[in-house]
Amino acid sequence: MSTDNIFKEKAEHVSDFQFNSDVVNVFDDMVSRSVPFYLEIHRMMAEIAGTHAKPNTSLYDLGCSTGTNFLSLSSKIDKSVKLVGVDESPQMLESCEKNLNEHKIENPFALKNFDLNKEVIIENASVVVLCLTLQFVRPLNRAKLINSIYSQLNPGGCLILVEKVIGEKNQFNREFIEYYYDFKRRNNYNDMEIAQKREALENILVPFKLSENIDMIFEAGFAECETFFKWYNFTGIVAIK
Repeated sequence: MSTDNIFKEKAEHVSDFQFNSDVVNVFDDMVSRSVPFYLEIHRMMAEIAGTHAKPNTSLYDLGCSTGTNFLSLSSKIDKSVKLVGVDESPQMLESCEKNLNEHKIENPFALKNFDLNKEVIIENASVVVLCLTLQFVRPLNRAKLINSIYSQLNPGGCLILVEKVIGEKNQFNREFIEYYYDFKRRNNYNDMEIAQKREALENILVPFKLSENIDMIFEAGFAECETFFKWYNFTGIVAIK
């Protein structure tokens, strides 16, 4: 796993964040140092998926990145469950396929290059995962995506959503952001790296409030919804059709 040094040097102009080959090469290090309890979140998602993924159905990971999520999910689900990874970045899909083959995943799998801002086709799915993905979908398209997932999920199907969120109140939002930057400093990101990445993500990653995500889930038609993880401005939500 290569070390994330993408924002280590001072840039005259910080470009918008992209999931290009440079990011793909350091992605696993980047998220493990940038997302609190990242491995624990994956373990929790695997437990939930293990309960709700039905034999001979599909489990979709929308925004599958390098496939790390599939490695933990596959340990908890029936081997007849087909893993379907969707990502807009061809480089991510190449890395995902390499990881799944190297780890000799027993589940059948398929990888699809797709922009989640457009209509996505989901077939025979008992579980759909959006792990730190919905926040990168344009805000105007998010409800449409959640509605589409709901309409295509099998009856009783499960949605697992992990997101970066903003606080319900401005004061707590400011405090939580500072706690988050302290977390990144503890993981050896310096202030310049933090500032430059924040600038790169400013118009790319647009978080909603936790309440806004929950409202969107219920408005799509999901019958039940529960928060299974919360750390300041990161949250995990599970919903059942």
